[in-house]
Amino acid sequence: MENELDRVVDASPAMTDAQRAVRSLIMRSLVSVVDDDESTRESLPDLLRELGFVARAFSSAEGFLASDYVGQTRCLVLDISMPGMSGPDLQRELMRRRQEIPIIFITAHKDETVRRRVLEQGAVECLFKPFSDTALLEAVNAALRVS
Repeated sequence: MENELDRVVDASPAMTDAQRAVRSLIMRSLVSVVDDDESTRESLPDLLRELGFVARAFSSAEGFLASDYVGQTRCLVLDISMPGMSGPDLQRELMRRRQEIPIIFITAHKDETVRRRVLEQGAVECLFKPFSDTALLEAVNAALRVS
């Protein structure tokens, strides 16, 4: 039996060649994950790769900024609360540098006020851990349509 994730990922036979080309480009886009939690840094990139994306993981906002991947990143999956530079701090720094990368915030703290604030400041989505594979895929696809 086909599950919801399979329906979202599978290409429709009615897709045009142009739609297939766009889908192919999206699926090869670099998604960077920035999270201080080691289990998230290991599991999330694996899941993104299974879904067809290129993924890189970073343990801190500072590590991401110091990398050669900032300019290549088409979507940023970013933890809100981290030691040192927080997710929202990184978002502001990227804006200051005029690096327009669509951001999906993730957090273990279910706080609708924080969620509303990061969305108002331009995030594509804010997901509360644990989130479903489908919710992540839909958020990444939405972010890549923005980029």
